[in-house]
Amino acid sequence: MVTIKKRNFVVLFVMIPLFGTGLDSTTIKSPKKAFYASIVPGGGQIYNGKSLKGLTIMGLEVIAIQSWLDNSKIYSDFDSGNYPLRKHRYLEKRNKYAWWIIFLYFYSMLDAMVDAHLSPFNEVMEVPIDVEEQQGGKNE
Repeated sequence: MVTIKKRNFVVLFVMIPLFGTGLDSTTIKSPKKAFYASIVPGGGQIYNGKSLKGLTIMGLEVIAIQSWLDNSKIYSDFDSGNYPLRKHRYLEKRNKYAWWIIFLYFYSMLDAMVDAHLSPFNEVMEVPIDVEEQQGGKNE
């Protein structure tokens, strides 16, 4: 259990300097880079400049993994301890947290790619429509 917590802190401290500094929210982000950064849950959000969202996803992933490990340990050692729930309930909880781990992982990947793809949205929406029509007419 302690090694997992140490490993998560190492991942956190490695990701922040790589993606958390010098980011400009007005620059266009690459969905491909966001995908590769999201191999570590929350890394894609940090790449996109959404550090709070990235750290939240990282934290939720750590909590889900820790809960999965705790329930798995209780389920396998159920006969040697005194636990408030029945044995099958710990199996159900273990499985539930396994699904949460999978869901959070793929959600963070999808969210990072969509967020990177939509990064120029504000700049596009700030340009008046008549300016776009004039520029489009000149190019034709």
